[in-house]
Amino acid sequence: MADDARLGPRLVVGLTGGIASGKSLVGAMFVKLGAALVDTDIVAREVVAPGEPGLAAVTAEFGPGVLLKSGELNRAALRSLVFADDEKRRRLEAILHPLIRARTRAKLADLEAPYALVAVPLLVETNFAELVDRILVVDAPEPAQLERLMRRDAIPKPEALAMIRAQVDRATRLKAAHDVIDNGGTTEATRRQVELVHRRYLDLAAQRARAS
Repeated sequence: MADDARLGPRLVVGLTGGIASGKSLVGAMFVKLGAALVDTDIVAREVVAPGEPGLAAVTAEFGPGVLLKSGELNRAALRSLVFADDEKRRRLEAILHPLIRARTRAKLADLEAPYALVAVPLLVETNFAELVDRILVVDAPEPAQLERLMRRDAIPKPEALAMIRAQVDRATRLKAAHDVIDNGGTTEATRRQVELVHRRYLDLAAQRARAS
């Protein structure tokens, strides 16, 4: 991450992984150990809240059909509109990604922590990597992702497979990683890995503090 973007924590780590790989579980484990966390899924909801410029821009681009009667974003309608249409998805990303990045930077600037995680589901596929110093990938075998996704979202196998395949492939994601948490086993095994990586990040943050 460029020096002018490092406004808050000494070390900023991008937390990513395939859908239903266990990013939320791993993020919560890091927070319990004292790490700061900015979740871009939450930020993405904030930038399209009623009254926000992001919602006005999305409505102008895709029409009033993406709104609920309450004036809030109809996420299901928008998702079905852009999921199978690459051009529409790119148009949506062109609106939202700059807003999400700006708000994420602002949140990082307000944090007081040795290091922070920024949870970005599509970190490898997008240019959000510019926000971080390291990339931490939560990895799980596709059969485990598939089973978790079907159970979590109560969707059939073909739909779950399509959602998994719409993301960058596992090998590409792992190639981009500086660090990997294997979440294909037990929760306790994952927790032990998180504790080891947490200590590594504290050491790296301390080294940066001494060097500055």
